[in-house]
Amino acid sequence: MRLKDKKAIVTGAGQGIGRSIALKMAQEGADVVVAEWNSDTGNQTKKEIEALGRRALFIKVDVANQEQVQKTIAEVLKVWGRIDILVNNAGFDRGATLLKVKEEDWDAVLGVHLKGTLNCIQAVAPHMIENRYGKIVNISSIYAKSGGIAAISYSSAKAGIIGLTKSVAHELGRYQINVNVVLPGLTLTPTIAKMAEKYKNMIIERTPLGRIGQPEDVANVVAFLASDEASFMTGAAVEVSGGAGM
Repeated sequence: MRLKDKKAIVTGAGQGIGRSIALKMAQEGADVVVAEWNSDTGNQTKKEIEALGRRALFIKVDVANQEQVQKTIAEVLKVWGRIDILVNNAGFDRGATLLKVKEEDWDAVLGVHLKGTLNCIQAVAPHMIENRYGKIVNISSIYAKSGGIAAISYSSAKAGIIGLTKSVAHELGRYQINVNVVLPGLTLTPTIAKMAEKYKNMIIERTPLGRIGQPEDVANVVAFLASDEASFMTGAAVEVSGGAGM
């Protein structure tokens, strides 16, 4: 078990990629905090982690709210005493083309993805600095590189996460804290499952490996980056896209 007895926080762990990451962490021996705004899905993931024999906490939190995030981290430290791993996965989209993007939608998408990632890192960093140990993995997207029609807010937020990752990696490296970012391609989450088949097929046709990704594909890479096997990696942007990001 690569993460035996580590304490991990995974945001947006109620479904999709976040859920798979949380379960993979548990399978690798970690105790996991499910930081999720949806109580139903969050508690379900918590039960699944416990069924794997690991401890789990569900904390309802809006990562875009700095005060809520600070309280979440304080609660975890009170209960478990330490935080070894932070995975910033929470996100959503309100798709709109350039001339139809509303200010409130732009603010909401960047608030969860980009500000939320910053909020969580700022809250956990003092603890990791004190311990001179920590693994931070942020989830971006290949859309950060390519952009996309009706993906103005999403692509901008995901690109910002890459820049944030690299800047934080520069600052925290001296404390032996690894900070990396993963860029998934089209992945079979509940949201993508609802996408029209013709659009999914168009993306698959442009993917060298010729298939859609599974949440577990991303979770496997995140677990590696969260482990000491990746101790000499920081500031890296790792694509998990079947080659679609080339």
